[in-house]
Amino acid sequence: MATPYEDIRGVGRPARDALARAGYPDLESLDGQDWAKMLGLHGVGKRGLERLQDALVERGLGMSNAPAKEERAAQFTEGHTGVNTDDYAGGLSGEDPVAYVDGLDMPRRVTHGRQLLEIFHRVTGAEPRMWGPSMIGYGAVHYRYASGREGDTFRVGFSPRTAKISLYGLPHDERFLSRLGKHTTGASCLYINKPEDVDLEVLEEMIRHGWENWDEGC
Repeated sequence: MATPYEDIRGVGRPARDALARAGYPDLESLDGQDWAKMLGLHGVGKRGLERLQDALVERGLGMSNAPAKEERAAQFTEGHTGVNTDDYAGGLSGEDPVAYVDGLDMPRRVTHGRQLLEIFHRVTGAEPRMWGPSMIGYGAVHYRYASGREGDTFRVGFSPRTAKISLYGLPHDERFLSRLGKHTTGASCLYINKPEDVDLEVLEEMIRHGWENWDEGC
């Protein structure tokens, strides 16, 4: 489903028009695009682009090479509250995660999804739940930024997307990343092409660290 820019609070018309003229007609079309390239478009400002990145991340998507937020570290509290910013799209969906994985279009992603379901469950001891249209999460926390943006999310999780697998809530610490294997990093998640590309024992260490240190963010 395409999300109009008008649905994302705080993104002005100059930015919306500039992105549309450049061939990016809706929020989801920004997934995987280079942050600096988007920021270089006349009419696109940093704060508006940050809001678009926030909305993408809540959907399990994101622009590449996006910087970490300068502000506004989030405050985290444990548990699900049901309190979310109006345009938040990453809440619990009620869909069965196992059925979602089994229904993926690509057989290799079904295999990868089943493998990650087993790994995340073994490490966390928690049951998977669907968040938004494509994210599988474990545990629940609530975050709030100084800007007032807030929402419920999960401690750790993943999304077996077609292009790359997104891993959420894991540390970006080099003591893990240097041993993980082939990966790329985003502002709020890690990306891998397939589980075979990484050291699964290191991945389990990272999941455990993220699970036990959920209040640090990722």
